[in-house]
Amino acid sequence: MIPILNIPTDVLLGQLLLGLINGSFYAILSLGLSVIFGLLNIINFTHGAQYMMGAFVSWMLLTYFGIGYWPALLISPVVVGITGVILERFILRRIYDIDHIYGFLLTYGVALVIESIFRGQYGVSGQPYRAPALLSGVIDLDFMVLPIYRLWVVAASIAVCAGTWLIIEKTRLGSYLRAATERPVLVRAFGVNVPRMIMITYGFGVALAAFAGVLAAPLYQVSSIMGSNLMVVVFAVVVIGGMGSIGGSIVAGFGLGILEGLTKVFYPPGSNLVVFVAMILILTLRPAGLFGKAR
Repeated sequence: MIPILNIPTDVLLGQLLLGLINGSFYAILSLGLSVIFGLLNIINFTHGAQYMMGAFVSWMLLTYFGIGYWPALLISPVVVGITGVILERFILRRIYDIDHIYGFLLTYGVALVIESIFRGQYGVSGQPYRAPALLSGVIDLDFMVLPIYRLWVVAASIAVCAGTWLIIEKTRLGSYLRAATERPVLVRAFGVNVPRMIMITYGFGVALAAFAGVLAAPLYQVSSIMGSNLMVVVFAVVVIGGMGSIGGSIVAGFGLGILEGLTKVFYPPGSNLVVFVAMILILTLRPAGLFGKAR
């Protein structure tokens, strides 16, 4: 018990864990959005539908083919990433040179089409997906009971976010990616296939969304509307972290998830609004976001 606040310790820690789990999904999804926006300058509103597709592909693999969670964790991002590559190659590439609003509207339309297809086939009721046996059960810490799968979600999210940040910011490949978006003619002069690099980058951002979808499948029921319910918050996270900032998306995702969890302890009615209140306050002080740069 926390005597001053009169809040049981297990309740506080439980909400912190829940906030950290939500923050894990915010971080991975906003990371994928930031990779795509920062390197391709596209506001990808299809991201929520691609997150939902990742969850559904894992569910289909198990339901129709008997392929379990661990292979799905690799297969689903690849399958959904390939659909992203196709989308970039044949549709998005045609609008790179015009105003950003057209990319936003186009990806929003694609998201509606994808969600409508899955809604027509499976409805809006959720489909259950079992967690793997290795990650089932709980760890008793005396002051709280910690589900093993939730701990895995946090650990996997941190590992993926850290790995992506290292690739983009600290490797030669990341340097080529950043240079290809800022000085494509110069990079092309060095023999780099810039359109192919951009296509692969978009596919990677989409694969991150699908990976988050697979992680979410055992926690939340797999539903055609699971992406649209989450994306408004994720876009707010991206804006807070700074549009296109890889590190900003990671920090803002985990931080706002924890803030949301704490708000549920101290003032539950405000938990659905705290992210947007934070966005208003931060953008008032720093219009480019916490880690963003003025364009």
